[in-house]
Amino acid sequence: MSEKRSVGYHMGDVETVISVEEVNRQAQKLGGGVTPDRLGELAQRKPYVLIEGLSAGYGKMEILHDFHLEVARGQSLCLIGPNGAGKSTILHSIFGFTRIFGGRIMVGEGASKKDITRLSASQKLREAGIAYILQDKSVFPDMTVEENLWMGGYLLETPTLAKERAEKVFAKYERLAARRKHAAKVLSGGERRLLEISRALVMEPEVLLVDEPSIGLEPRFIDMVFDILTDLQKGEGKTIIMVEQNAKRGLEFADLGYVLVTGQIAMADTGDALLQNPDVGRLFLGG
Repeated sequence: MSEKRSVGYHMGDVETVISVEEVNRQAQKLGGGVTPDRLGELAQRKPYVLIEGLSAGYGKMEILHDFHLEVARGQSLCLIGPNGAGKSTILHSIFGFTRIFGGRIMVGEGASKKDITRLSASQKLREAGIAYILQDKSVFPDMTVEENLWMGGYLLETPTLAKERAEKVFAKYERLAARRKHAAKVLSGGERRLLEISRALVMEPEVLLVDEPSIGLEPRFIDMVFDILTDLQKGEGKTIIMVEQNAKRGLEFADLGYVLVTGQIAMADTGDALLQNPDVGRLFLGG
């Protein structure tokens, strides 16, 4: 019987995938740590989202340890790494879903920069322009597409304003406009993901936290979702911080990439550079 070959993480079938434990073991050997100065260089010395010395987790469990992050306005960052590395915890911490033990989170530029570390999720959405696009199955299935969009504006001053913002979304995405009176549960997987993204846009955020945008989608819908995210970044100047299990696709999309291991950054570089890195390729890209 021939020996089974392991070629990466989140790629291939059951016979070709390295165990999570082995990926963690090998990933811990990557790099020698990444300095805040290097992160600042990648963000062009103009951070719009800045995390300094953050320690955060859930309950008494600390998952992020003295964590730093810098992303410039209009940049995109993809976070990759093995399960349990703390990728989603970063998004949760920025949006206010974790317990903060230390450090701070800043958003903005110049005189408009503000410390949002202790703000609630609602305050971060309304006052700091940060929206969280959850993983799949966050739509309200029995509501219509239109009603789902209205729910995206629940923090706006009036329902009328929420409806006006929804019309802007319909004008941008004809695919949703054609289904505005349909129940969300009848949408395809790609259409549901488009609705999830569009619902976040009703508040007209500046920063999008995107959690696993390709999860559960057919390849043709994955293409559609990344085309939408590219338009939001390149066309509208949104700043995007993403966790993506399809590491290759995420790094192809993003300007920057961080490789996380046990709550810390093992490697940081441009997305293109990480795609070409043989260690990243071996562990996370399937070759």
